[in-house]
Amino acid sequence: PDGTLIATASDDGTARTWDTTTGQHRTTLTGHTGPVQAVAFYPDGTLIATASDDKTARTWDTTTGQHRTTLTGHTDWVQAVAFSPDGTLIATASTNGTARTWDTTTGHPRTTLTGHTGHVTGVAFSPDGTLIATASADGTARTWDTTTGHTRTTLTGHTGPVEAVAFSPDGTLIATASDDGTARTWDTTTGQPITGLTGHTGHVTGVAFSPDGTLIATTSADRTARTCDTTTGQHRTTLTGHTRWVQAVAFSPDGSLIATASDDGTARTWDTTTGQPRTTLTGHTDWVQAVAFSPDGSLIATTSTDKTARTWDTTTGHPRATLTGHTDWVQAVAFSPDGSLIATASDDSTLRTWDTAGTSLAVLLAFGDGGYAVLLPDGSYKVGGDLGGELWWALKLARFEPLEIDEYVTSVRRLPESAPIYTPQENGRKHSDSSS
Repeated sequence: PDGTLIATASDDGTARTWDTTTGQHRTTLTGHTGPVQAVAFYPDGTLIATASDDKTARTWDTTTGQHRTTLTGHTDWVQAVAFSPDGTLIATASTNGTARTWDTTTGHPRTTLTGHTGHVTGVAFSPDGTLIATASADGTARTWDTTTGHTRTTLTGHTGPVEAVAFSPDGTLIATASDDGTARTWDTTTGQPITGLTGHTGHVTGVAFSPDGTLIATTSADRTARTCDTTTGQHRTTLTGHTRWVQAVAFSPDGSLIATASDDGTARTWDTTTGQPRTTLTGHTDWVQAVAFSPDGSLIATTSTDKTARTWDTTTGHPRATLTGHTDWVQAVAFSPDGSLIATASDDSTLRTWDTAGTSLAVLLAFGDGGYAVLLPDGSYKVGGDLGGELWWALKLARFEPLEIDEYVTSVRRLPESAPIYTPQENGRKHSDSSS
């Protein structure tokens, strides 16, 4: 939560933490026997929770990486995990049709949320922590009493799988998005439907509340996004212009703009009030997977299956930087809380950090037996643990292991693990990118 660490989850059955400033691998969270699907920090940052296809969730000490508890009881993949706002409980969602809550300290099961007849696709705590909402492939969402685990309400009305669920900022409403082509809002207390957000002609792929809670934005396979009045459900605007599925949506921090990402290879910004297009962010050569605003709203970051991420000036839509180096689809992007760093995650099994000018700061690689490497643009590097023979440098016909290369190429040198990979005054300074 304070931005000092990055956590990653992997199909190799581990999660890892990394120092945001130095890029140094801090801990490898080892113990799962299947892909790790999700990771969450405890509200004060002292614990990490992971969810895995091995049918368990686990908690770990953030500082040491020591395993704290194993949350055992699900009989199928665990797909989602969340901490309660006060940190005392963990909620998990599973493809076995249940959600569960667990005592954060002991790992003991508290409640099993039983009632769904299909995969549970999402889980969220209300802002005050008294309720849990779940979304399911059975076409319903449900709310549950956090303390007792009893069903409070069943949100029935969708005719297809419910893909996403979200609480409004004040907790009085719940929004759901479904493959039936609709989104809906529901009274959190009674479970009664408030509004049916119709108009899409394809699966609704995402839903988001505006920062002040007065609007809902939805995205769809019908190539549009829409905004609706949260209270009345009245359609406000249709954001038309994309030529393929719209996959992601985000509000700017002040709520004045909406950004969308599409399989047509573009992202777009729109005036929240009028729905009029403001800018088209053109440059990616394949699907745009994710979109995020910087904390001050001045930049937008996008990721794509073209193996790049990009940053854009929010006001003009002009490209600011192309973040090049990944060798496979870039699936996720996040700004640090102070807006000075960008992190990207890719199917190439690397995490990269960048400054907002697009300068590559570090490539973070994880290896199977707890080893890690950090490669820096100036040719220096950091390694730790067992690399399993998976990292080497090729020079002409020779292959060099870490430390061996240092003798022959003076620009390649090993750094202490605690050495910073950037300092704030370096932010924006260009380097040659020789580490990729």
